[in-house]
Amino acid sequence: IFWNEETGFFHDYDAVTGQLTPALTLAGAFSLFTNTATPEQAVRVHNYLKANFSQSGGWVTTLQQTGQQWDWPNGWAPLQWIVYKGLMNYGFAETAVDGRNRWLALNDKVFKATGKMTEKYNVVDTALTTSGGEYPNQDGFGWRNGVYLAMQKERQP
Repeated sequence: IFWNEETGFFHDYDAVTGQLTPALTLAGAFSLFTNTATPEQAVRVHNYLKANFSQSGGWVTTLQQTGQQWDWPNGWAPLQWIVYKGLMNYGFAETAVDGRNRWLALNDKVFKATGKMTEKYNVVDTALTTSGGEYPNQDGFGWRNGVYLAMQKERQP
């Protein structure tokens, strides 16, 4: 239902219109996370993630630049974990580890500069702070902290 052969990516499905949505988001990696993509689909999703979503600070949430908090240039911890584990599930360890390390480096950089871990990060330009949405960026957040610790643990030999 969610696969788009043209884009080679999983899309959200609009049940009202009975069609796939045009938006390309990290939600397209959930089938890798849940091990429900075929090997061929996984290759295409991997290639699309690597070519379009991979940024200097991790994976950008969407390719849309709307000024909203879930869109470009922001990255969110839960989706970093989904992409990382999904890629690992299908043997794309090099891409997964690279993205994980870029995400952790950005988290460390912001913490060293501010003394805080924050809700979301600008993964496109790591010299800038993040923005967008209906409220200011929040300090902490359990999911961000949990993903950071889980990814740090994955680094261990």
